[in-house]
Amino acid sequence: MLDLRNVLQQAQKNGVAVGHFNVADFVILKAVFASAQELKVPVIIGVSEGEREFLGVRQIAALVRSLREEFDLPIFLNADHTHSLVKAIEAAQAGFDAIVFDLSPLPIEENVRQTKAAVEALKAISPAILIEGEIGDIGTGSEIHDAAPDLSKGLTTPEEAKQYVDATGVDILAPAVGNMHGMLKSMVQGEARKRLDLARISQIKSATGALITLHGGSGTDDEDLRKAIAAGINIVHMNTELRVAWRRGLEESLAKQPQEVVPYKILPVVVEAVKQVATSRLKLFNKLT
Repeated sequence: MLDLRNVLQQAQKNGVAVGHFNVADFVILKAVFASAQELKVPVIIGVSEGEREFLGVRQIAALVRSLREEFDLPIFLNADHTHSLVKAIEAAQAGFDAIVFDLSPLPIEENVRQTKAAVEALKAISPAILIEGEIGDIGTGSEIHDAAPDLSKGLTTPEEAKQYVDATGVDILAPAVGNMHGMLKSMVQGEARKRLDLARISQIKSATGALITLHGGSGTDDEDLRKAIAAGINIVHMNTELRVAWRRGLEESLAKQPQEVVPYKILPVVVEAVKQVATSRLKLFNKLT
């Protein structure tokens, strides 16, 4: 089976992107895996520091590895938004395929210095592991927000992107291109969509030649996502949309079965709700009808 780098390079060659879905429990993992298996496409499972603390670092690594081995599906595991070298090393030693080493809140010089050191340390543990670095401001928290922060001053420039990639040696770049973590209430209600700076994506791709991730994909306009992938995005992160589907599915199931207490009788509705979202996104990312 191809490793993650080869999968991403093949996706870039084909003009598609690999879907990255954060999971916080086995229900979401089950739904995302079922969707990828049904569509026969690669998928990346993401777990933030908080999600790893809840699931267990080695436990989620073992779960994903068992799915990959049993079903021979290109499913990969990413340590999303890791803010310290200690946590990054923990993920690398557990066998993660990729790590997002996110020091974007720091001044760019300090971000570069610490990220370069982290790349060297993590590659010493596993040369095949992909390290992603982030610059710019895309907000925080895959949650429902009342209002959008002003991210216009934190957009990544092509010049900054090239300098950062060259100086740190990261395998993947996460820039700020109009994307934002989480969703506004108006987005959840279907009244608004995120819009991306497509020209900036293209310029950053041309300047760096790097693999590029779009964080905060939830609630983004579908046509913007298609054009962003065409402009050079290789990975699209989705989290809040899955969380919304998870909650709505659970509320629906409990409403229909108010006396039920058996988890495996309550949760299939939740799995199906999350799977529908994952399937719609994977179809878009992979140009499937």
